Amino acid sequence: MATLSATARETATSGVLGNPLVRKLGVLLVLAAVVVPFAASRWGSGAWPGALTVDVSGPLGTVSDWIVDNRDSHPLFLYFLGHVSNAVVIAVRAVYLALLAVGWAGVTAVAALTAWRVAGIRLALGTAAAFLACGLLGMWVPTMQTLALMVVAVAASVAAGALLGLAAGLSDRMHRALRPVLDTMQVLPAFAYLLPVVLVFGIGVPAAVLATVVYAAPPMARLTALGLRGADKEVLEAVESLGTTARQRLLTARIPLARKELLLGLNQTIMMALSMAVIASVIGAGGLGDRVYQALASVDVGAALAAGIPIVLLAVVLDRVTGAAGARLGDGPAPNARLLGACALAAAVVVAVAGRLAGRLEWPESWVVGIAEPVNRAVDWMTAHLYSGVPVVGGTADWAGRFTTWVLDPLRDGLQWLPWWAALLIVAALAWLIGTWRTALTAVLAMAAIGVLGVWGPSLDTLSQVLAAVAVTLVIGFAAGIAAARSDRVERLLRPVLDVFQTMPQFVYLIPVVALFGVGRAPAVAAAVVYALPAVVRITAQGLRQVDPAALESARSLGATGAQQLRQVQLPLARPALLLAVNQGVVLVLAVVIIGGLVGGGALGYDVVFGLAQGDLATGLVAGAAIVCLGLMLDRVTQPTGRRATKGA
Repeated sequence: MATLSATARETATSGVLGNPLVRKLGVLLVLAAVVVPFAASRWGSGAWPGALTVDVSGPLGTVSDWIVDNRDSHPLFLYFLGHVSNAVVIAVRAVYLALLAVGWAGVTAVAALTAWRVAGIRLALGTAAAFLACGLLGMWVPTMQTLALMVVAVAASVAAGALLGLAAGLSDRMHRALRPVLDTMQVLPAFAYLLPVVLVFGIGVPAAVLATVVYAAPPMARLTALGLRGADKEVLEAVESLGTTARQRLLTARIPLARKELLLGLNQTIMMALSMAVIASVIGAGGLGDRVYQALASVDVGAALAAGIPIVLLAVVLDRVTGAAGARLGDGPAPNARLLGACALAAAVVVAVAGRLAGRLEWPESWVVGIAEPVNRAVDWMTAHLYSGVPVVGGTADWAGRFTTWVLDPLRDGLQWLPWWAALLIVAALAWLIGTWRTALTAVLAMAAIGVLGVWGPSLDTLSQVLAAVAVTLVIGFAAGIAAARSDRVERLLRPVLDVFQTMPQFVYLIPVVALFGVGRAPAVAAAVVYALPAVVRITAQGLRQVDPAALESARSLGATGAQQLRQVQLPLARPALLLAVNQGVVLVLAVVIIGGLVGGGALGYDVVFGLAQGDLATGLVAGAAIVCLGLMLDRVTQPTGRRATKGA
């Protein structure tokens, strides 16, 4: 018996020591015992040492001055970048003039008939109502400006993304080379794309379009490669057995088999392009985003809402139309499809010509419904009655102030008090525990680069806002996701809300939080929470619903209650989905916390906005680089994969 007990203990001990997580913890404890005393004696303070800081503002300023001085004379600008800029301006202006020439009635008719052709009468009526609402709000011309920029940017994004995806789908070497680039671009906040293009192209439409293309092309590339690489092997072998060439196999087999992925890539590209086109108003894109930006700058919530509603309507229409096209793909053409399409086109042409002959190309001023003044009166009433002094619960300003005082300030002060070397050790430990040593090295180098750039303090301020927003997002998101997974009624109630929230561009979330909470760090966190919630709720609910029914049935047969099934079966089995929800929540929160610099969020977001507004590109570029590093670090610390989990150190 004693021998069996000893054998059992040895087996248990070897099992524990064989656990990769336990081995990693042991190594980390040994490393901490060696590094911490040395680091504490040499660098005791929390601030990043000045000796390890590299001042890049001078070289960046020199580069910026050289670009400005040579923009009109250097061959690179005269014979390449200048032509690119001119082509973008001509293309956007041509589309814009074409939209104006068709007139509001023609554009509405074309959009509605396209939606009808793709998805049916209900979506056609919704599309027509959305475009008419843009006119009623007095935003027809800005809507056409945004739409013109969108058309050019989406066309370029789809072309560039499809070419990259084609190369990655047909070549393993290209796929391996592109994957880390696309992974990195996926986690970068939209603001990080603005400054490099401004440095080269200056403020204006070309910079806005090219920033949008760089931001929106990755999903098209990724999904194109996924579709081509995931094509049915048996079909490809059958086609190859017929003696076809590689080009014929691509055109007749691979691309048709990847149609759904290609259309999904188009949908994602359109949504990301719209989001970026709105944010690019900061660098002169014009259109609806510029109206929102100017209104937020003057805290004119009514004017911001009047421009924000058309953005939301445009996003919902584009998402629904492209989504419906993807859902119907493969169903086969409808009866008399060509005849119906010809009739729809003829009807749209008739409406456009009639509007032109009647001299009604521009939206009539008498039809505009002004909502800015009533909304501002409502905001004034809220300021007087809801911001503070509400019995028992307190006002929205009180909530924002308490959240700032009790959560944001202590979290920021704690992070800034933490010795810099301790912060690097914590980052390394977290990244290594859930990933590999390569993951940890990438995260530590990204975090160290922030200190080297000399923006350690503002970056920790931004990090404190991200951590606070992620905590609130996960608490609410996990609760809502669990409720949606366990109740079909809750899932049906949440679905339309989540659909609308997921299609809204990031910029729009700032409008309601400014109306409710004013300006400051708390409103920026609130906007980030609302923006990230839909993804967290959806991923959580989907992960819980996909748990093996046999495991749940086994737990029920043993008499487990609903709460026990959730704690002991569903949550453990849904762990990969929950970790993915955490990762996506972090990435999405960071994107909006940075944009929160426009409404008083401060930190890195403010530095980017200041650099863009004042022409201080050195400050803006340093902040942008720090945002990139912060995004990389947060992604690596919160992105375990099956490969990493099984591979160990």
